[in-house]
Amino acid sequence: MIWRWPPGQVAAYVVQGLILLNVGYSVAIGDYFLAIVGFFGFLVTTVPYIVSRRTDICMPWEVNLLIAISLYLHVAGHISAYYDLFSPYYDKFAHFVSSITISVLGFAMVLIVDRYSGLQLTRPMIIFFIVIFTMALGAIWEIYEFAFDTVFGTELQHGLEDTMYDLIFDLVGALIIATVGNFYLRRVEKEEMVRMFLNSGH
Repeated sequence: MIWRWPPGQVAAYVVQGLILLNVGYSVAIGDYFLAIVGFFGFLVTTVPYIVSRRTDICMPWEVNLLIAISLYLHVAGHISAYYDLFSPYYDKFAHFVSSITISVLGFAMVLIVDRYSGLQLTRPMIIFFIVIFTMALGAIWEIYEFAFDTVFGTELQHGLEDTMYDLIFDLVGALIIATVGNFYLRRVEKEEMVRMFLNSGH
């Protein structure tokens, strides 16, 4: 049998397995709430595979790996208490990786929408969308943390400074991907970029 999975895709499966291990550990210690949250995180990592089976969209393995790592960092941060153990650096690193992942997904999404909608978006518009999309989701995440702290008495947020640093790291990640996207769009046609997200893995 010919080995067809790239090493990066195998790494994504391994990270997904680590998420499930954290879920199992949470169940073992009787923290069922975190187990449910962790399992939901695992389900999110399967979305790219489901989408690739039902549509022509197929994310490169690098994107799948980024998604898995981002969710693992958050799941393990809560279940294994890495947020507390490596505070405040772990939280900022998790936000940075997540912002990179969201920015890449935003980049892919706007390219695909542009192709099928006929909007004919310009390069500056695409770059602007990447930053705004990432910051919008970052703000929604902060609202989610605030809501959980208010309703359930958790401690996901640690004051205004913590929230602002989270958003700053979100912005840094967005600007990095926007810069990379701008670099490639200056040198590669949009149609060629879109094919990366439509044909990979087929």
